[in-house]
Amino acid sequence: MRSRNPVFSRRGFSRDNGYAGFNAAPQAGGPAVATQGNPYAQPAGNPYAQNPYAQQGLQGAPPQAPATTGRMTMDDVVLRTASTLGTLIVTAALAWALLPVDDAHISRSYGIGIGAALIGMVLAFVQSFKRTASPALILSYAAFEGVFLGVVSSIVDNRIASGAAMQAVIGTMAVFAAVLIAYKAGWIRVNRRFYGFVMAAALGFVLLMMVNLLFAVFGGGDGLGFRSGGLGIFFGVVGVILGACFLALDFKQVEDGIAYGAPKGEAWLAAFGLTLTLVWIYMEFLRLLAILNSND
Repeated sequence: MRSRNPVFSRRGFSRDNGYAGFNAAPQAGGPAVATQGNPYAQPAGNPYAQNPYAQQGLQGAPPQAPATTGRMTMDDVVLRTASTLGTLIVTAALAWALLPVDDAHISRSYGIGIGAALIGMVLAFVQSFKRTASPALILSYAAFEGVFLGVVSSIVDNRIASGAAMQAVIGTMAVFAAVLIAYKAGWIRVNRRFYGFVMAAALGFVLLMMVNLLFAVFGGGDGLGFRSGGLGIFFGVVGVILGACFLALDFKQVEDGIAYGAPKGEAWLAAFGLTLTLVWIYMEFLRLLAILNSND
């Protein structure tokens, strides 16, 4: 199954030698993959996915147990995610402290933040289209994205809504924990129908935001009003909910990648994808808090 993240939907575990998820179906009439003693064989009860990492011998020969070395584990994903998020948090804190947003410096600080965001976007796209994970690219993306988040958070917190940055962090952590608990408890069923619904909703959301941005750029003001007032609050909540849905897709992708014996390097892609989703949720919370404060 592919998630919203470009790292997952374009290259991630869906690469040529990666996890195919719901994008690969068993061939009709093909030989069944033995599961006993083979942790990388196709899971029973999943008619949509087959294991691209399964080591199959000649037809009729007993399956050989695959090597367990060099395979991605949950510890790998946690460590890489912590490294990526840690880099982002450190650079965000430095940007907050070193790039003031008072009247004399806000233009310079905001300009640096926007420049960092553009560089981070380019790095994200480069990594997304690479066939292998590049830790240097991923950590560089996190560093530049952190600068942007630090500047934007400081502007909102100091000039629009005091305390908004910490509230957005708490909200993001709460969403992450809630989705993880719901996913592990089986309350969220990540299947083909769930994927289709989330992707359709995301496409509509992104298209509406792009139209609103175009009207704001060429028409001035708040565009169609999708990011201000009552409509802004509504779309902010929708954005957070979409981010939560994408977290569930990311959890499913990571879980299946581990079960299918994805290479260890895929842990960097998992960390990258999860970071993208968490940044999305944080920005939606921050924007929602700014709108709520401006309506007071």
